[in-house]
Amino acid sequence: MLGPSSQWPRLPRHIARSRTGVWALGLSLLLACAGCAQFPPASTPPGAAPISVWAGRLALQVQGDEARSFSALFELRGSPEQGELVLSSPLGNTLAMLRWQPGEATLQTGQQMRQAASLDALLQDAAGSPIPVVALFDWLQGIATPAPGWQVDLSGLSDGRVLAQRSDPPPPATLRIALTH
Repeated sequence: MLGPSSQWPRLPRHIARSRTGVWALGLSLLLACAGCAQFPPASTPPGAAPISVWAGRLALQVQGDEARSFSALFELRGSPEQGELVLSSPLGNTLAMLRWQPGEATLQTGQQMRQAASLDALLQDAAGSPIPVVALFDWLQGIATPAPGWQVDLSGLSDGRVLAQRSDPPPPATLRIALTH
């Protein structure tokens, strides 16, 4: 397991060049949780949470001294408690895979893997600040849960579009998600 002072696994240059880029990628991984929800078959044990599946395209723009942008196809399965997110290039190459469950979260990019005790801890370590995981999943389900520093526009959700903008902490960022149905 990599500690807080360990070197972050190398991401492709177009994805991240700084901690801010890594933060933006982590956030985009979570915000990519939008799409066509599907529910488990009737054989799901009573009391078990339904498993949601989302897919589409995301685009992230980060402003500031080192302005950058990132876009990818995504497929996400799960909830804030347990899930998997795969980011792919337009040609279908896997760029990153994020998996989490109670007690563990991993991020794999190429041959490199990073681990933490939870999704919140992994993203906190990567970003250096908290990311509102529960709020993000709520947004993607059409619930405008407030999150410090973020504004979300859910008006396009019925058309498969989500827009989220971060103003604090700097640098400002804009995430656009287009879902496939």
